[in-house]
This record gives sequence, structure tokens and C-alpha cells, in this order.
Amino acid sequence: MTAPAVELQKAIFEAVNDDPDLSAALGDARLFDRAPENVAFPHMTVGRTSVYDWATGTENNAEQLLTLHVWSNSEASKETTDIMDLVSARLRDAALSLGDHRRAHLKLEFAEARYDEDLSAHHGLLRFRAVIEEGG
Repeated sequence: MTAPAVELQKAIFEAVNDDPDLSAALGDARLFDRAPENVAFPHMTVGRTSVYDWATGTENNAEQLLTLHVWSNSEASKETTDIMDLVSARLRDAALSLGDHRRAHLKLEFAEARYDEDLSAHHGLLRFRAVIEEGG
């Protein structure tokens, strides 16, 4: 993974873990790169990340699509959708500093909540588009 992708993931972890409302909803901010075995519900994981280079010779910008997954074993979907709403509010139009003079501007591109029969859990998907810009 490219340095900006790693930096973006780190910035999102920090933004999510520093939010007291999300920490309360998750029972401690639990956002994992990969969920450990027997992890408590609810929790979140980082999913697929795609990076598109927009380098032009004069600019060194990139675009990323990043997916966050929300997992809940609650009887109803409300816990999942409430957490999705908190994450969306926290990251909506966020301008995250990525270090090395880079910033990422986030936009929510897609959201979906459904029940996963195989896992007996509610599953929420949030796909964000991040435009990463070089700065001075």
C-alpha cells in the first residue's frame, strides 16, 4: 500500500477513536484493520482500499476509495445504523492531515446496512472517497 493510503488509514483510526460518541456506541472505540478472533460486538473493520494516482507532472494528487464495515449482533438493525450515522457525521467532509504536507478530503460515496445470514450479524458498509492533495 502507498504511503498516503497508510497515512489515510491512520488518520481515520485517530478520528474514529478520538470521538467520544463513537467510543460510547462501540463500548470503547473498536476499529480494527482485521478483527481479532472472538472480538466483542459491536465493532468496525477497515475493508477494501483502492488507490488511483492523479500525478500530472506539476501535481502529485491521488484518489482513494476506502470501505469501513460496521458489525453488530444486536437483534435489530438500529445499533448498526446508529453507528453508521455517527461515523458518517464524524468523517463527513473531513479534511484530514496526513503529514508530509498532504491532506485528504473525504466524502461519503455509498452506505448500506443489511443482515448477514451466514454470520448472524448486522453488517453496515460505508464507502468514502478521499482526494489526497499535496500541499506546501
